[in-house]
Amino acid sequence: MILKNFTRSTLILLGLLFFFQEGQGQQILTLESALGIAQTNSPDIRKSLLSLTRSEELLKAQKAALKSSFSLNLTPFSYNMSRSFNDYYSTWYTTKNTESYGTFTVSQPILPTDGTISLINRFGWQNNFSEINESRNKTFSNYLYLSLNQPLFTYNKTKLQLKELELDLENANLSYAMQKLNLEKMVTQYFYNVYLNQMSLSIAKDELANTQKSYEITQNKVDAGLAAKEELYQAELNYATSKSALETAELNLENAKDQFKQYIGMDIMEDITVMTNVEVTPVEVDLKKAIDYGIKSRMELRQREISIETSQFDLITTSAMNEFKGSMDLSIGITGDNEKLKDIYKNPTNNPKVAVSFNVPLWDWGEKRARIKAQEAVIETQKLNFEEEKKQIILDIRQVYRSLQSLVHQIDIAKQNEKNAQLTYEINLERYANGDLTGMDLNLYQNQLSQKKKAYAQALIDYKIELLNMKIQTLYDFETNQPIIRQDLIQKK
Repeated sequence: MILKNFTRSTLILLGLLFFFQEGQGQQILTLESALGIAQTNSPDIRKSLLSLTRSEELLKAQKAALKSSFSLNLTPFSYNMSRSFNDYYSTWYTTKNTESYGTFTVSQPILPTDGTISLINRFGWQNNFSEINESRNKTFSNYLYLSLNQPLFTYNKTKLQLKELELDLENANLSYAMQKLNLEKMVTQYFYNVYLNQMSLSIAKDELANTQKSYEITQNKVDAGLAAKEELYQAELNYATSKSALETAELNLENAKDQFKQYIGMDIMEDITVMTNVEVTPVEVDLKKAIDYGIKSRMELRQREISIETSQFDLITTSAMNEFKGSMDLSIGITGDNEKLKDIYKNPTNNPKVAVSFNVPLWDWGEKRARIKAQEAVIETQKLNFEEEKKQIILDIRQVYRSLQSLVHQIDIAKQNEKNAQLTYEINLERYANGDLTGMDLNLYQNQLSQKKKAYAQALIDYKIELLNMKIQTLYDFETNQPIIRQDLIQKK
């Protein structure tokens, strides 16, 4: 069954209105074009996109940090003169040292072990003079060695940081997708608010025209002596009230337009009008299917899972406080020095180094245990939030489902009420023309007709918005019988 729009006369009036406004340079917006503008210009979607970009770049930087890094540290010139005391000779002496050197380093993090392996080469030249024995030394030197630094008995900080950034990016993607859905909902609400105010303005114009007509009838009857002058006063009052209602409708429409333009990111000074077809075809919604898709697909649940995982990472970090851990440093290299650059490795020297160190906590007065318990409480809270979020999703879907069922009946009732109000007004307008009805009574029927027109339009729009709400709640479009996100992503999640 198709539930039709307003009366034919209203649609014709709106068409003429749009044609006139287009000639005046107004931009006509449909819901689709408004969504397109909002997805590009909306401040909310732009902020969400910037947050997503931030997470992407941080993850990209962390992955780049896992690759080999190259650095060169240069000291072109260094001069130092110092005064020291020599215990052996029991005398003070002066030393002067001039040098130039540079260090080239290649460093490679080891992701599986959280270690770091480095290749380092330090090349330099120095000119050293000491007053003791009037000695002077000019030499070239080069130190080339390979080193390994490996943490022991502790968690892998590099892997943890990488996983945290991956979850942060996933969370940002989810937030961006949710913001786009929320944007669609809000743009739709603002759009239909403008549309309803346009309808109200059109209805107010109809009401003014009808009131003017009844006023002219009353004036003719009074002039002919067929009605009391009090009837003319009442007709004038009704006419003035309709004028005021028209001005109010114009004011409300302009305010609604400004709010709409601000939200979608349009120029506030640009003149617009909206156009849409609110014709409604009731959609069959399977409640069980809706709940199943909501539980499988809702991104808020995945965000709750990410919160739980992040809290578990925090527990790992907390558990590492005052822990028994160690560090191993290995290096092997070769050093050469000579006054002549070509003979720098004529008599090389090997420089092996091995160092193992441990941190052994003794007593922390229960600090670590208390912090672990506090973090475990956070994790339990996150798990409870996950379960409550799941329950809330089910409740929201059931509520929207019931609302959709009710709105189908409300539309039928509103449509019939509008039809009855129109017939009632036409009958009583004829009675008024025949002198069987007062102007005050006719005004009541006019107001009733206006209210029923608005109620019918509101019922149609409420159904459309609630159907969109069902799509957002379930991430499934029951109009096209297609999911909003791909099934492989749901199964992967």
